[in-house]
Amino acid sequence: MRILSLNAWGGKLHSPLINYLAGVDADVLCLQEIARSPTTRAEWLTYRDGDLELPQRANLFDEIAAALPGHDGFFCPTARGTLFDDDRLVASEFGLATFVRRSLSVIGQALGFVHGSFSSGGWGPHPRARNAHCIRLFDHDAGTTITIAQMHGLREVGGKHDTPARQAQASALADLIRRVWPGNERLVVCGDFNVLPGSSTFQVLGELGLTDLVVSRGHEDTRTSHYTKDGRFADYLLVNEQVDIAGFDVVAQPEVSDHRALLLDIA
Repeated sequence: MRILSLNAWGGKLHSPLINYLAGVDADVLCLQEIARSPTTRAEWLTYRDGDLELPQRANLFDEIAAALPGHDGFFCPTARGTLFDDDRLVASEFGLATFVRRSLSVIGQALGFVHGSFSSGGWGPHPRARNAHCIRLFDHDAGTTITIAQMHGLREVGGKHDTPARQAQASALADLIRRVWPGNERLVVCGDFNVLPGSSTFQVLGELGLTDLVVSRGHEDTRTSHYTKDGRFADYLLVNEQVDIAGFDVVAQPEVSDHRALLLDIA
């Protein structure tokens, strides 16, 4: 089984991103920063927040779904806000997407907020709401089950250091996982956590028997050349001891986002 985790950056590097996702042959794709804007046919929209402007692929979820015809997609929005088509306002949703190869059976799942709650009338004040998605799969080739969870951690203006909100977020993620994971099978947890390697988040997840593969295997950067700030850690992938690792990579090339993809192969 191959599991991919990636912050897709709203599809800013659209063509390389779609080509990579279509060709990487992942069984499960855990994606963050995904938009869906069902009321427009525009390909590109603009996110505006004060002086900040970012291009957003209007219907990135649908485009990824079209590139992965052998997968079922689950879209998990955190908010419904406004993007811009020039000066025209367009309603758009933003959140997580999980894609699962159809040869795998989804036998359990939970979706919940780890910070805040769904905002239907705009993106909301910072730090904005965040959610997590946890699925339990039956792997027919292996004849066994696996639980996989992903999260996009909250972004705080002050940086990635630990805060009470991040501590509560970690506990909420662990509680969500426990709703799905029976405790005696393979467990993988991944995503853009927006925390530093020494965060207490990993102590909370360690209580589930999870170990992070990014730092423990000597990787020092989960960002690409498109990210020019300091602090090169954001993305993590954790496994418990039942996971038989055949390979793990923090993918440097191709660059398909300002985040690197995390790629786990399970024997």
